[in-house]
Amino acid sequence: MSRPHDPAKRRALLAEVRAYIVRNGVADLSLRPLARALGTSDRMLLYHFGSKERMVAESLALYERRPLLHARRLLDAPGSPRDPAGLRRFMEETWRQFSDPELRATLPLYLEIMAAGLLHPDRYGPVVRDTLNEWRRLLASAFRDLGMTEAQARTEAALLVDATFGLLIAPLTDGDWDRADAAFHALLDRLEPGWRDIRPVR
Repeated sequence: MSRPHDPAKRRALLAEVRAYIVRNGVADLSLRPLARALGTSDRMLLYHFGSKERMVAESLALYERRPLLHARRLLDAPGSPRDPAGLRRFMEETWRQFSDPELRATLPLYLEIMAAGLLHPDRYGPVVRDTLNEWRRLLASAFRDLGMTEAQARTEAALLVDATFGLLIAPLTDGDWDRADAAFHALLDRLEPGWRDIRPVR
């Protein structure tokens, strides 16, 4: 009979795994060197997480300062956006989260995982895909609250999420975050009038 998992130990390991992969990436990630660095064994890592891919996905999901978690809290709070101007302020606050140095340090890792997922969909494909889908669902809900139909809300959410994700990737190549910031606000300038033109669903 196998011993039960220790939730505290598992969570501590996930935090250490996350720190390790932020420093070293996932392209050449191997369980044995990782286990040595963490003072454990590859067998124990598999015991706790089942597979390397699941371990990576969970270590990223654990991060308490993720903008997605912050966005959920903002939308669940009293006074959450119920008009286009409020939704714009929400997006500007969400964008500001990415200026946090610790968070920005994780962005190359997401780009690496995305590339690895394209080459090996069965390994890391779900990690970035699931993250983007969570954002789309979250924003589609906000757009529905503006009075959009389901189809309109999903389209606007996809446009905003996918464009924003692209703006986060571009400065990773040249470090020009000022350009990305200006482009993001220009994007909102283009989109917000369209949000105002949507007639509420009767």
